[in-house]
Amino acid sequence: AWGTIPKSLFAVFQLMFAIITPGLVVGAVAERIKFTSYILFIALFSLLVYAPLAHWTWHPEGILFKMGVLDFAGGTVVHISAGCAALAGALVLKRRKSHMEHKEIPPANIPYVLIGTGLLWFGWFGFNAGSALGANSLAVSALFTTNTAAAAAGLSWMFFDVLRGKKPSVLGFCIGAVVGLVAITPGAGFVAIPQSITIGVIAAIVSNIVVYYKQKSTLDDTLDVFPCHGVGGIVGMLLTGVFATKSVNGAGADGLWLGNAGFLWIQVKGMLIAVGFSFVMSYIIFKFINFLQPMRVSSEDEELGLDASQHNEKYLQGHLLVTTNGKSEMTETEIEKGTVYTS
Repeated sequence: AWGTIPKSLFAVFQLMFAIITPGLVVGAVAERIKFTSYILFIALFSLLVYAPLAHWTWHPEGILFKMGVLDFAGGTVVHISAGCAALAGALVLKRRKSHMEHKEIPPANIPYVLIGTGLLWFGWFGFNAGSALGANSLAVSALFTTNTAAAAAGLSWMFFDVLRGKKPSVLGFCIGAVVGLVAITPGAGFVAIPQSITIGVIAAIVSNIVVYYKQKSTLDDTLDVFPCHGVGGIVGMLLTGVFATKSVNGAGADGLWLGNAGFLWIQVKGMLIAVGFSFVMSYIIFKFINFLQPMRVSSEDEELGLDASQHNEKYLQGHLLVTTNGKSEMTETEIEKGTVYTS
């Protein structure tokens, strides 16, 4: 079950997958969830949502595995589950004050966004290629499809923005690249390189459209976790059903592209099961935690910012400020000079 790598390494690899998934969810409820509530969510989500999905998808006795569902590196287990949990969390915690007032909050530091995207992109090679569980040709194939899908998606998102009358931007490329990485995750070890480009292009366009309509709605998914990870994972699962080929991975299947419409239907059923299970269970978990203790911070803490109110820290203009009970005594002049205040 763990390829050619030691069992202990396999365990650490799987734990990495497990902790990343609830880490994605918090992006949807940022700036309004209590830290203690989020820690409890991590535990319950990992036990009640992630673990069952991982077993169903990757264990030979899992129900999705037995159905013939293919998910090479976590399209259902990681991204669909995180995206649907993010949607559930946003519905339970409702909107931020700034969102209700229609305030535009631009990214604080675009160069950091670019650096973060580069780190994600590089780390995804281990995420997807590592799922081959060995240093072999399948791992190399997964690495290449991961890279091409991300590049194609980044460019597609940027150019689609231009078609919509916006300017091409670094931020747009970064968002698109992450969507491409998400979308190729289920099929990285089952599709060929040319098809991975198509997956990246389609996923970027679909997610871009979903983000556009989400922004017109009252849904406050702070970092677009559902449009990027949830929708990206769904598109990736479906297109794996279209483009999968046994010429890449003999343990896989041929998809609709090669005349096997039945496999696409299997992927559709697997995707629907993952969406339904992860959303319903995550919604119940959020409601349960909210019943135990209100998950949402006070309006005063929200106004101050959770870095300060929840952690006595605040990041401002490239400097970490350590505050006293959530309130910094730093003057505007000190901030402009770049002085760091600690107490």
